[in-house]
Amino acid sequence: MKIYTRGGDQGETGLVGGGRIKKTAPQISAIGSLDELNAHLGVIRSFDVRADLDQMLQGIQSRLFDVGSIVAEGPTGESNIELSEQDSVALESLIDMLEQDLVPLKKFILPGGNPVAAQTHLARVVCRRAERDVFIGAPTANRKLPMVFKYLNRLSDFLFVLARTFNASHDTTESTWH
Repeated sequence: MKIYTRGGDQGETGLVGGGRIKKTAPQISAIGSLDELNAHLGVIRSFDVRADLDQMLQGIQSRLFDVGSIVAEGPTGESNIELSEQDSVALESLIDMLEQDLVPLKKFILPGGNPVAAQTHLARVVCRRAERDVFIGAPTANRKLPMVFKYLNRLSDFLFVLARTFNASHDTTESTWH
């Protein structure tokens, strides 16, 4: 498979299932935000993170490719990719598991801490932007979008808890909002 196709040289790109749209279209912005989020997760994985957390993040990165495929569906076809309620429930289970080892929050915390936690907070806000961009840019006729919205919403919650987990594992005190 060649990396370059020359198909986008005129400012348009192809959609899953056919059709072409301008690279400036809101749908493409949404796909770009998802791609950016996935790259941030790759940066997090480049830190020396626990093997179980790395495996979780790798699974999420793969699922984000699925989300991008759904968002990239064109008017003439759709991908064979589906999200299910179980995808969001799996994130909720991960959140619950990680929260067991964290001090319960009593105040709002400021994003930051050790480098991997700060990077995870950055990924969280990119996830929130991706969620907004998908809401704005994805075709409203796409029947798969409710599960995408739910998944991205849970993913940002997971990233918040993961950032707290990284701070806790590095004995980094979280700064609170005053």
